[in-house]
Amino acid sequence: RWIKFEEKVEQGGERWSKPHVATLSLHSLFELRTCIEKGSIMLDMEASSLPQVVEMIVDNQIETGLLKSELKDKVTYTLLRKHRHQTKKSNLRSLADIGKTVSSASRMFSNPDNGSPAMAHRNLTSSSLNDISDKPEKDQLKNKFMKKLPRDAEASNVLVGEVDFLESPFIAFVRLQQAVMLGALTEVPVPTRFLFILLGPKGKAKSYHEIGRAIATLMSDEVFHDIAYKAKDRQDLIAGIDEFLDEVIVLPPGEWDPAIRIEPPKSLPSSDKRKNMYSGGENLQMNGDTPHDGGHGGGGHGDCEELQRTGRFCGGLIKDIKRKAPFFASDFYDALNIQALSAILFIYLATVTNAITFGGLLGDATENMQGVLESFLGTAVTGAIFCLLAGQPLTILSSTGPVLVFERLLFNFSKDNDFDYLEFRLWIGLWSAFQCLILVATDASFLVKYFTRFTEEGFSSLISFIFIYDAFKKMIKLADHYPINSQFKVDYITHFSCACEPLDPDALSLLLSQHEQLTHSLMETFPFLLQYNTTIDWSALTAKDCLKYGGQLVGNNCDYVPDITLMSFILFFGTYTCSMALKKFKTSRYFPTTARKLISDFAIILSIFIFCGIDALVGVDTPKLIVPSEFKPTSPERGWFVPPFGGNPWWVYLAAAIPALLVTILIFMDQQITAVIVNRKEHKLKVG
Repeated sequence: RWIKFEEKVEQGGERWSKPHVATLSLHSLFELRTCIEKGSIMLDMEASSLPQVVEMIVDNQIETGLLKSELKDKVTYTLLRKHRHQTKKSNLRSLADIGKTVSSASRMFSNPDNGSPAMAHRNLTSSSLNDISDKPEKDQLKNKFMKKLPRDAEASNVLVGEVDFLESPFIAFVRLQQAVMLGALTEVPVPTRFLFILLGPKGKAKSYHEIGRAIATLMSDEVFHDIAYKAKDRQDLIAGIDEFLDEVIVLPPGEWDPAIRIEPPKSLPSSDKRKNMYSGGENLQMNGDTPHDGGHGGGGHGDCEELQRTGRFCGGLIKDIKRKAPFFASDFYDALNIQALSAILFIYLATVTNAITFGGLLGDATENMQGVLESFLGTAVTGAIFCLLAGQPLTILSSTGPVLVFERLLFNFSKDNDFDYLEFRLWIGLWSAFQCLILVATDASFLVKYFTRFTEEGFSSLISFIFIYDAFKKMIKLADHYPINSQFKVDYITHFSCACEPLDPDALSLLLSQHEQLTHSLMETFPFLLQYNTTIDWSALTAKDCLKYGGQLVGNNCDYVPDITLMSFILFFGTYTCSMALKKFKTSRYFPTTARKLISDFAIILSIFIFCGIDALVGVDTPKLIVPSEFKPTSPERGWFVPPFGGNPWWVYLAAAIPALLVTILIFMDQQITAVIVNRKEHKLKVG
């Protein structure tokens, strides 16, 4: 059997070997090419059971004169014998990289039941057709190996053997229109898409076996397997074999022992170059993906099932629910894993910090009509509902830059035109929700298949750039706010000072004597500041209070707060460097593999904690995120509930549909492109 790599059962053994790189003889590849040239090639056959497939192949061979009609029953009988599998006491190994959508099964059958088919031929119709059943057997369903296959894997079955009634080989390569369950033919209940059959005269069993191994290895090769799915005729398949032969490397005999098994490489070289060379641009898929395996991938979302328009009202939504339902429960218990914990903690920190930061910016843009707590609550509620009900919960909802720009423009527009901003925003939200429902009902998501890889990469770059730009912008602002005194010399520490002094002492005492009320309130609030009746002790004031009470800061050290900027930059670059170093820890030589993997998984969380600890330990007053201490709207002018009517003229409720359209487009692009990026083929998702 092949899943990317070959596994075999030794003579007399009962378990599968470790996966290893298949080594083929060059002669068997040339013989396979001849087989494809001369045998029956039947592409997109419409059949639903093995007897039907076999009958169509045999009839085709008789029509083309490749098989004598009197041999029809014998060939049919041989091909429909019951199959035995090596599943007994099977110790199945997990394959590190199983994300291949083809599992090729190579079997070698000689005369079944120790008797020649010619002898057993008399009860052909009764016994042989009953031997094979379309339903999977109990052993197949119990087979743990099934868990290791991707959800939409399809099988290629290779049947080779020798018989004593044929004079020339019986060869057929079949691709079924739809993958079909062929009962006990496959080791596990996986639908079959391809069949390769080779029955030949006695005496060349080893040669047939090697040809079988050659086609199975070809079918597990990414490039040939794409060609096999797209091939329109015999010539396409031959061109595929020729492409494979172009890439084959031959080891001279006598200098290498073919019995030595080559371990699968740690990382596989990309086959994109081969794909592009073969395609020559003519039938190259836009995004380097193949139409048939869009179900679990989605780099080039050609004809994948999720993005096909149903044309029915809410048809796509209904199909989504049906597709998602079997995995709904497993999405929860799959998270009971140490790796999931690191992802949860990281996403928690990423969304919380983003919600607070974004909330602060939103508060500045909307004069606190929407602030930190609203941003926080919005992220929490929508995030939870989205993850529970989403078709793709791997997309994490969080506020983005374009939304902030929209809110700022809308607030300024409302202010200029004397509109009630919150009411206007509420109606935009309601219209936007309605428009999104229309998109769902009309299967508008199918438009995503027109997004090319370029669009996705551009969008990814934009998001990354906004985050990187924001981080550096914050640091530069910090350096501006807390400048560093580059003239500072340790020895001249005595020369530096900063003191608070009143602007004009006479004017201030006059002001205080005139306003007794102000003096009284000052004495209540800052009793330590006021001494000798109405004289403020300016030297005891903080920098903030000094400016608040009309004082001035005097001295050559007043503009500088050197430690904060330097410490912030140390934390900034330290966290980044530390997380990158810990991420690469997986490949280092320290500690056992488990410990290395654990450290690598928790790299970001660990580095955040380490540098938060360093910051607390050093005790420099670095800027922190300000989190509201009580649960109430940011602005005292508003409540939690926004009344939908009364604040604006009636026509504003209808006109809100226009800016809502902009929000809808923004949400659609933002969410859909993110989902497409998440579903890319290289991420090898098992759940669609």
